[in-house]
Amino acid sequence: MHSTIVRIATRQSPLAMQQAEFIKQQLQKLYPTLQVELKGFSTEGDRFLATPLAKIGGKGLFVKELEQAMLNHEADIAVHSMKDMPVEIPPGLTLKTICERHDPRDAFVSNQFNSLQELPKHAVVGTSSLRRKCQVLAVRPDLRVVNLRGNVNTRLRKLDEGEFDAIILAAAGLKRLDFAKRIKQLLKPPEFLPAVGQGALGIECRSDDAALHQLLEKLAHDETTQCVLAERAMNLYLHGGCQVPIAGYATIDAGQICLQGLVGRPDGGLVLRSKMLGPVNHPEELGRRVAEDLLAQGAQQILAEVYDTAS
Repeated sequence: MHSTIVRIATRQSPLAMQQAEFIKQQLQKLYPTLQVELKGFSTEGDRFLATPLAKIGGKGLFVKELEQAMLNHEADIAVHSMKDMPVEIPPGLTLKTICERHDPRDAFVSNQFNSLQELPKHAVVGTSSLRRKCQVLAVRPDLRVVNLRGNVNTRLRKLDEGEFDAIILAAAGLKRLDFAKRIKQLLKPPEFLPAVGQGALGIECRSDDAALHQLLEKLAHDETTQCVLAERAMNLYLHGGCQVPIAGYATIDAGQICLQGLVGRPDGGLVLRSKMLGPVNHPEELGRRVAEDLLAQGAQQILAEVYDTAS
């Protein structure tokens, strides 16, 4: 790392740029003499927008180029939405910092209808997420859920052009981009569980950059970190590396983590749930226990079916 410059690798979508800008501002508040530069990259996930994520390799496609830039010393850190962050980090890199979580919930957005329940039969709902598709169809099996890729602005435009009756997006992303007014309904836990890490930003950097690790320490948020580590451990034990219908959401209350996990068929026909408590200082152990419970209920068969379909 250059002693007075930190280069942030980011995707070029409006939301990714806004998130990187947010981290830049936080760093400059803490260290007024620090120079922080944004370096935009186009990732494979951004280039193949016509294809469902599950068919082209899942979430890692949004981070690979950013990780390579750090390994090549073209950038020092990368800012990620934790829900887009694969559970396995490449050698030479580390997920050093998880920042305070913003809204973890999913948002129902429509120009004509105020809620998921209000949609007429056979209405068309857009989402690129099998997790969202599964949970929408579990409560409204009569709806048509259609693949919708692209950045937040693109998805809203497609809704406005009449391609969909409603779309489901992450509330945090809409709020970061000043689209909070577009939210008609927040889809809340426990009925509707978010993606693992949703609403939280993570900062990845080179494992051997001790000076940078020290700089980033002040951006870490302990409670969010414990919760996200529990969620990611559950995902890891479920082998949820690809775009699969897995949800996980942890909260902390009275010194304990409560982790809710979900695995479901994309058609919503079968949804498995687990909820457990564990000590705050052992988040990964709690994640493993919830994953084992879901596997004991039959999660492995559901996930195997999804992987077969994707390949």
